[in-house]
Amino acid sequence: MRELRHALIASVLLIGPGCASINDQGDQSTSSAPQISYMQVKASPESYNGQPATFGGKVLGARRLKEGTRIEILQLPLDSSDRPTTDLSKSQGRFVALQKEFLDPATVPAGTFVTVTGEMAGSITLPLDETEYTYPLVRINNLRAWSDDSDKAPHVRPYPYIGPRPYWGPYWSPYWSPWPYYW
Repeated sequence: MRELRHALIASVLLIGPGCASINDQGDQSTSSAPQISYMQVKASPESYNGQPATFGGKVLGARRLKEGTRIEILQLPLDSSDRPTTDLSKSQGRFVALQKEFLDPATVPAGTFVTVTGEMAGSITLPLDETEYTYPLVRINNLRAWSDDSDKAPHVRPYPYIGPRPYWGPYWSPYWSPWPYYW
């Protein structure tokens, strides 16, 4: 019985590491679709038409038009949770996101940090101050607005006093409570 158990453990240890998927370049891959970068799209927006993309940044303005709601966004790098960084000096340019369905521009005011997931739709040239600027265009499938307090912990405050509490068991004392401090 002991030998059978050792043989089973040895086979799992030998076979287990071989189960990771490896692509043609020998890299371990976790997703089948490569993520396109903003700089790739900025250099040649027309060549990425129809491809999925996820970009984030800070809303510069939103406007309701006949074809939908057009949002101008200052591109910012995304962190591991797809939240845009707040360091504006890391921006690589601007892009426009277009929502076909009704979206009230007041729900994404200037200064809001957003993550846009959608499909590339070429580019659009619009005036920017006294020049013309070519914006990569993303048709929105999903828009996430980030608030300042979206990843703060719930309010935690310590118990106001140390002393007897309603429950005293054989292992509890006035210095240790069985209840959490969340209120």
